[in-house]
Amino acid sequence: MALNQALSGINAAQDQLNVISNNIANAGTVGFKGSTAQFSEVYAVTGLNLSSVAVGSGAELTGVAQGFSQGDLETTNGSLDMALSGNGFFIVNNGTGDQYTRDGAFHEDANGNVVTADGSKLQVYPPNAAGGFNTSTLTNLQLNTAQSAATPTSTITVSSNLPAGASLPTDTPFSPTDTNSYNNASTLTVYDSQGGSHSATVYYVKTANNTWNANLYIDGNSAGTAAMTFNSAGTLVTPANGNLSFTPVQPTNGATFPATMTLNVANSTQFGTAYAPGTINQNGFEAGVLENVEIGTDGIVTAVYSNNQTSQLGQIAVANFANLQGLQQVGNNRWLATQSSGTAVLGTASVGQFGNIEQGQLETSNTSDTTAQLVNMIQAQQDYEANSQMLGTVNSLSQTLFQAVSRG
Repeated sequence: MALNQALSGINAAQDQLNVISNNIANAGTVGFKGSTAQFSEVYAVTGLNLSSVAVGSGAELTGVAQGFSQGDLETTNGSLDMALSGNGFFIVNNGTGDQYTRDGAFHEDANGNVVTADGSKLQVYPPNAAGGFNTSTLTNLQLNTAQSAATPTSTITVSSNLPAGASLPTDTPFSPTDTNSYNNASTLTVYDSQGGSHSATVYYVKTANNTWNANLYIDGNSAGTAAMTFNSAGTLVTPANGNLSFTPVQPTNGATFPATMTLNVANSTQFGTAYAPGTINQNGFEAGVLENVEIGTDGIVTAVYSNNQTSQLGQIAVANFANLQGLQQVGNNRWLATQSSGTAVLGTASVGQFGNIEQGQLETSNTSDTTAQLVNMIQAQQDYEANSQMLGTVNSLSQTLFQAVSRG
């Protein structure tokens, strides 16, 4: 029986060395979770008939327990690299179903999908019309389809000060080519429906005390004239709502301007100081291409475009399980849900039981500090050697017995 006991000890030590070797081999694997070999003693009889003096039959491997402790976070230069700081798993789909991973080394494929190294697609909650996210369904996170369309200028907002002591222009009528026919001017860029840029200029002409005309020209074409009046304190009186209406000449390139373009001068003044153009803003912008992706700690993915516009593409879904030990390892740093693990509990990062998502970081293997693994390896090696020595001892005893029998 001693031979079998020693052999089981050797096999157990070999199993432990295999587990330790796998831990060390994956010390540099992103999101890897190390394992521990678990053993139990073996008896030749059942527990009900176990004698107090029964000798065991050795040891056997009963399981390999996964360790889901947090790995260190390492900063990278990848905008699509991300790590979970705390509980949870990323959800990826390989075309046959959802799998779960702690490996956040994602990149964009040829179709704009955010994928893992083997092409499995990262799952997110899609945006809804209310400005939130539809947490009842999952979809692939896609980047290149989210283009920012152009928006034509419909409103120009001006906060200028017109000089109260200004004289009436010496030349009449007003002409944009005659600097003596207007008092002041401000220029800005406006956009048509296709995002094309156009030069717009507002010319101010004093017509009487406290009364001015605003003339809007776009690409040298008149969009009309509107009057402004101020009270004795220099505050705008008319128009009461501060909105001047103009009718721009439509572009000839197939694009359009809104039929009416509004110049809001509600914050303009007429004080005794010099002309000050103040702030000039407009609400149009050109078409934009995707420049950057920002991922918040809550997993909200925001596209940033070249026209300074932003768009939310989705919120990264995360999962957790009642029994992590019940998850089935399937390679590629992935797990599958099983009956033992329980159904995946889905949610979003930074809420409840789920940790934060850190952009530009990756979670290293929780076996990256190999010191403990090497200590375990030494112990397993000693166990292996001791059981091998036991085999040698039993073999010597057997030979002695055989020799004694043969002499008899």
